[in-house]
Amino acid sequence: MRPIRRLGSWVTKMAMEPPFRIPTRRLLTLARANVRTRAFWDISPYPAYLFGILSAADSAQRQGVGQISVIEFGVAGGNGLVAMEREARAVELATGVRIQVFGFDMGQSGLPALIGDYRDSPEVWRQGDFPMDESRLRSRLSQRTVLILGNVRDTVDSFFDRYSPPPIGFISVDLDLYSSAKEALRILTLPTTRMLWHVPMYFDDITGIAVHRFAGELLAIQEFNDTNTAVKIDRWHGLGGGRPFPDQGYLGNIYIAHDLASISRARAERLPGLMRLSNS
Repeated sequence: MRPIRRLGSWVTKMAMEPPFRIPTRRLLTLARANVRTRAFWDISPYPAYLFGILSAADSAQRQGVGQISVIEFGVAGGNGLVAMEREARAVELATGVRIQVFGFDMGQSGLPALIGDYRDSPEVWRQGDFPMDESRLRSRLSQRTVLILGNVRDTVDSFFDRYSPPPIGFISVDLDLYSSAKEALRILTLPTTRMLWHVPMYFDDITGIAVHRFAGELLAIQEFNDTNTAVKIDRWHGLGGGRPFPDQGYLGNIYIAHDLASISRARAERLPGLMRLSNS
């Protein structure tokens, strides 16, 4: 059996190397690979969403949580939210963790008014960008997804009281503006907040010539960490290791919100012959 196993391991390793990884991914796509294979090979129109939602479901299982919320801040036309709903359904079927989807957006009015200085990158964005066709988008969504319209400055505060969502498992932030991203991140620190110990986050607007740590989402992350002690946001370190496409751009945009206060009260479980980290 060992030579066969070694041969299988060698074949798998070769399939992940250039130039074989491209045709391998095509074959897996045609073969309708399962959720975990798709997440590993980035077979999705929104690979960050599939990866983040599956990671969240796995974390929920380790914590003994049976249901989670996944959130998209910045819906615009809605293609991302539709993809999030589709991948949430697939992950739910694969893991048994129930998943509810929420989308936050201004709606048909597009981006809100900018704050008036460099922090909102006025050389890139302007008020009214990315308006939503609400009726068309709602026709594409199922009951799994809740669309929350209005300025996040107002809608975040009532989120937990109004919708009674399960704990947050994954968040995508695509709000473009520093001012909006800053308001959105407050969802992690409200008195009513419920979240997993480690929440994967995808930040869409942290690359490009106009991006720097003194504006936009990067500044919002920095200020969040400077002003909060119970929850901290950090990069997901070493994420590309062992993957067939470690150069995928989205991997550098994946962060994790760590609930330090809850982690401090957690204990790792030790099972006979197995170490299971219940707080990871």
